[in-house]
Amino acid sequence: MVLETMEAKLDDFNQVFQKFRSDEVTKKHLKFILFLADKDPMTSRSWCPDCNVAEPIIYQRLEEANSDIALLKVYVGDRPTWRNPSHRFRADPRFRIQGVPTLIRWENDGITGRLEDYEAHVDTKIDALLSDK
Repeated sequence: MVLETMEAKLDDFNQVFQKFRSDEVTKKHLKFILFLADKDPMTSRSWCPDCNVAEPIIYQRLEEANSDIALLKVYVGDRPTWRNPSHRFRADPRFRIQGVPTLIRWENDGITGRLEDYEAHVDTKIDALLSDK
């Protein structure tokens, strides 16, 4: 199956998100948004241990799915930026992200399912989110 991936950071999120929502190619795909902690450029590892565990499991499950998938990876910033209670993704009424990683299924311009940080690594829950109609 096809896994199309886009990436966004805090400073370019709005532009990338608009493309994700409106791109003709992604209209044929299941859409997922994965909120992750930033990675250290020296090690390519996230400062978030849960992200380091969940990310490869999520990618594997999405790649093995029987559907074409569009994935928007959103990096929430470094640890101090993320810890701010008024962080834009914590406060944004569309997302209300409480922890990273968070995997969201996005349909009809809204959230139709989500896995929070404590469950985003569980393959059976990822599979359930994939098959949720």
